[in-house]
Amino acid sequence: MNPNDLQTPSPWQLAARAEAMNPSAIREILKVTERPGILNFAGGLPAPETFPVDAMRAACDAVLGGAAARPSLQYAASEGLPELRAWVAAQMGRQGARVSPEQVLITTGSQQGLDLVAKVLIDEGAPVLVETPTYLGALQAFAPMQPRVESVASDGEGVQPEALAAQLAALPRAPRFMYLLPNFQNPTGRTMSDARREAVLAVCRRQGLPIVEDNPYGELWFDQPPPAPLLARWSEGVIYLGSFSKILAPGLRLGYVIAPPALYPKLLQAKQAADLHTPGFNQRMVAEVIQGDFLDRHVPTIRARYKAQRDAMLAALARELGPLDAEWTRPEGGMFVWVRLPEGLSAQALLPAAVEGGMAFVPGAPFYAADADPRALRLSFVTSTPGQIDAGMAALGRVVRAAREGGA
Repeated sequence: MNPNDLQTPSPWQLAARAEAMNPSAIREILKVTERPGILNFAGGLPAPETFPVDAMRAACDAVLGGAAARPSLQYAASEGLPELRAWVAAQMGRQGARVSPEQVLITTGSQQGLDLVAKVLIDEGAPVLVETPTYLGALQAFAPMQPRVESVASDGEGVQPEALAAQLAALPRAPRFMYLLPNFQNPTGRTMSDARREAVLAVCRRQGLPIVEDNPYGELWFDQPPPAPLLARWSEGVIYLGSFSKILAPGLRLGYVIAPPALYPKLLQAKQAADLHTPGFNQRMVAEVIQGDFLDRHVPTIRARYKAQRDAMLAALARELGPLDAEWTRPEGGMFVWVRLPEGLSAQALLPAAVEGGMAFVPGAPFYAADADPRALRLSFVTSTPGQIDAGMAALGRVVRAAREGGA
């Protein structure tokens, strides 16, 4: 390469939507946690020990050894494998939602579902409502479409209906939709109660505000299933996103969107433009694995494991941060605990010291569309043993105590 070429101005001009893109704060932190000896509570990764390797190996042999071998390696329908779409519709029916397989679009992970929704529904400057805080990946997916993202006041059960109604009345333009994670929310771990779901839906119906319901964690409940999905309560006003990542394996990149018939064709067209179709081989593998009662046997083992890890983290937090006036959530399922540090501390400022002390977390600020809480941080408990959780929370406690004593 000619060294002079390095001084040549780039001929490329970024689109305005590219300028709006931002790196994932979590992915950047994960680079730091690759250092040996760091206890990582930052990533929202399922426990690898829960991946059904033997079942996947058997499914692979079955798919490649049967009549589906060549079709599984060929281009496939953009809508997804019919058997998989029918399975999703049947599963939703068990939760009270009347869904036709023709409403199901198989996606390359549920993150692609967010991308497709953004492309089809968001114009530049259009308002979009989110919880406070909300899923960082959704903010990333929406950002290139340049919406006006509005945070709605939220508490331990999610969006506050009265605040939502007041905000809708004050907005000069009707929002395109509200994005919600009702079950074991990322990042807070909170769950919307049945009464809260009904109250929020009443406001949305009255105001004609559609909902994008994201449910990647709903099967990871510990003591009892969460309330019925919003889709089961307002079929024409809800787009529903689901995923196989948390109950099988995220490397398959398999999710789905359930959309009202009026929206489905446009989401399908956006899918075709993005990647033609989700890998057919992965779809056939999953369809093979989930036959019969496999998930009824497999998913409870994940729940039991995660519940024990949740309990270990709550006990360690009580021991290490309880005397320091910190606060945290008690999730009824999922993968995350949300912590608020003592008054006057900043999670972002404490992160380097925490990493130096041998543990890592995600500061809460990136999960806010506006007015971030500097004291907030997210901890994931599912990839650590109880012993590692004890050690990690002890390290966090030392960092917090040192910061308080030093006036940080």
